[in-house]
Amino acid sequence: MEGRNWKAWLYLLPAIAFLGVFMVYPLVDVFVYSFEEGYNSASQSFFGVGGYNYSYVLHDPYFLQAVKNTFILVIITVPVSTGIALLISLGLNSIKPLRELYQTVYFLPYVTNTLAVGLVFMILFKKTAYSDGLVNLLINAFGGQSVDFIDGPYWAKMFVMCFYTVWVVMPFKILILTSALASVPQDYYNAAKIDGTSRFRIFTRITLPMISPMIFYLVITGFIGAFKAYSDEVALFGTDLNAAGMNTIVGYVYDMLYGDSGGYPSYASAAALILFAIVLTITVINLTISRRSSN
Repeated sequence: MEGRNWKAWLYLLPAIAFLGVFMVYPLVDVFVYSFEEGYNSASQSFFGVGGYNYSYVLHDPYFLQAVKNTFILVIITVPVSTGIALLISLGLNSIKPLRELYQTVYFLPYVTNTLAVGLVFMILFKKTAYSDGLVNLLINAFGGQSVDFIDGPYWAKMFVMCFYTVWVVMPFKILILTSALASVPQDYYNAAKIDGTSRFRIFTRITLPMISPMIFYLVITGFIGAFKAYSDEVALFGTDLNAAGMNTIVGYVYDMLYGDSGGYPSYASAAALILFAIVLTITVINLTISRRSSN
């Protein structure tokens, strides 16, 4: 028995070494950086240890704006994308002919490069000297006035960012929910139909409880993915997200490391750990709710 345990640990050693070098060590390093005050990346020196980096980040207007943008993005896009994906999946599940074709069409945005999709969205919404964009043309056709969704008011830019995020993440959710719906035993539906149960009651009493683990999985991963948003915003508003007022927490961390205000790994580490604490807290809350619901 002891020999088997020794062999098992030997087989796991490469994976453990890989996780230690590329995950555990960077986390410890970031934690140490976050408490080193006045860290100079050139000389690898600092003048003190304390919580000043956290205080600076939490009082930085750019960071507070990034937190606001990220939370709005999370609160809007996660439930909206999950709800729309569920409705589309229910429709696909009820279609017999060409079901695989429709599933492929809905999945195409997920395998398309996000920057390419972002450029298409920017062309659709951006006002230029030659055109107001296709979306504004539709607004004008219904008697509305043109809106600059890319360089205009904050609400317009946030609308585009949320719309784009929902569009990008929805195909994966549709794929997962379609598979979950297909795994529900048909016997349950047949028994309900024999009893004359309405479709709404079948959905709430059979379908929803059976696929609830997948819904909670999508919600949790959706929260984590939305909190890590950055490349989507760059595709829409360019690299200077602070000037556009559309930066995210991950974008703030990147700017502190490599942007115009870069060279401050201590501030970036503090912001990264704050993001880690936020994501961890929300994930624990979601897992607690899902376990109580399943019980």
